[in-house]
Amino acid sequence: MNIKKILLYIFIGLTSILTLVPFIWMLSASFMADGKASVFPPIFFPDEFVFSQYETLFVRLSMARTFLNSLLLSFSVTVISLFFNSMAGFAFAKYRFIGKKKLFNLLLSSMIIPSQVTMLPLFLMLKSIGLINTYMAIIIPGLANIFGIFLIRQYILAIPDSLIEAAKIDGATDFQIYRKIILPLAIPILVTLAIFTFLGTWNDFLWPLIALTDDSMYTLPVALANLMGEHTKDPELMMAGSVLTIIPVIIVFLVLQKYYIKGIMMGSVKE
Repeated sequence: MNIKKILLYIFIGLTSILTLVPFIWMLSASFMADGKASVFPPIFFPDEFVFSQYETLFVRLSMARTFLNSLLLSFSVTVISLFFNSMAGFAFAKYRFIGKKKLFNLLLSSMIIPSQVTMLPLFLMLKSIGLINTYMAIIIPGLANIFGIFLIRQYILAIPDSLIEAAKIDGATDFQIYRKIILPLAIPILVTLAIFTFLGTWNDFLWPLIALTDDSMYTLPVALANLMGEHTKDPELMMAGSVLTIIPVIIVFLVLQKYYIKGIMMGSVKE
């Protein structure tokens, strides 16, 4: 093994350690007794593991409700957006219609508009139809997005047109082609987009804060922000809340990691 590889492995190892240290301390601190996380130098492994912080979160602060809110909304937005994005991506990739290229370029150009700019008109539109402070106010804006359509379109471009033509000769309808040919072949990119969508919805803070006014409907990031405001002197409790936030994210990524990597590697087809 040459010196370059040794130095590369050392660099990767040090980088990994530096990345993991904050997470290890966060997990450790969530099991510490009150006041133990504030000592210096910091303690990475508590003398005694206590679960009082998690008990406080779930029993006294009713964090289980906000956790389920986030889980339900993230799952709903992910499933519904995959359906709409995949259908639109399929249409832009394989169908010919007047103005397709101009419409697609117009959609792409809208990606440069910051999401914060559209929040006010979106809020007013949803308010006019009575959806503010409902779960639909979170679900509807996530039904489709330009990035998802673009990502799926680029992947479907690599699927041979001959498969679609053969299916049409056999009498398959457009929806049958979409369901039986496109979706099975596009699983890697669909899983990749599912991860992006789930994480984006799960971690979203600003829009749920604006659209939801009832405490019982808050998502986890909003509830944790309130927790930090009320319990700034309880770092152990805040670390327990942070651990609660990242557990589903880690599980989703680890379970779908294989498809995620495959989707990223194969989704770069050019027209």
